[in-house]
Amino acid sequence: MTVRYYVYISDSKVDMLLSQIDPDFGRRSTTEAGVSVKLFSVRRSVEAPAPDRTAKLERVLRHLEETGQTGSVDDPGPYFRGSLPMQWGPLNGENGGSLVYFGGRTEQTVLGLGGASGHVLGASAPQAQEFAPSSVPTLLAGLASAFAADSAEMPAEESSLAWVHTAGRLLRGPRQQVEFVARRLLSGPSPYPELDARPGMRVLLGSPLYVALAD
Repeated sequence: MTVRYYVYISDSKVDMLLSQIDPDFGRRSTTEAGVSVKLFSVRRSVEAPAPDRTAKLERVLRHLEETGQTGSVDDPGPYFRGSLPMQWGPLNGENGGSLVYFGGRTEQTVLGLGGASGHVLGASAPQAQEFAPSSVPTLLAGLASAFAADSAEMPAEESSLAWVHTAGRLLRGPRQQVEFVARRLLSGPSPYPELDARPGMRVLLGSPLYVALAD
């Protein structure tokens, strides 16, 4: 198992995927240990501990790699892997408080990752919501609420990719080098080619299975 310093693990996504790819992986196994003493024997059941959250995550990541579903930030598949400097933190505002957002970019892609703040390690349990925090409607509603709370100028372009393109301005604090694997939610050409550092930039929104600090 790879040693990582995790800051975010989406147990709900991991459990959902694991139940489809390897439903027996998370079940406890029971074995019997016996000792014979002359005319009788003593037997007892020994129950193996269930796999922990990181073991389940590693099993899912291995399956995604083996089945060719994991691409890169600049060339994403259904899932994508990356390691780059990102700013991150909770989204402020009425609809944003339960969301955590990671923002960064490569030379070709403006990237946003969003999910439930309850999946940040050390955070309180996620609160129940009408929609999953990692769904596109909830993430975009959270961004809209955060723009309003921050008094930041709203994107003039109404496409979903425009919200992701400009969401980095909502984040505070230093950039940290992080690594991650995420589910692709939205991807397409940048709606603001005149503002990008180079032509042909793309915008990508995903929801992470995990985020960890990287060297």
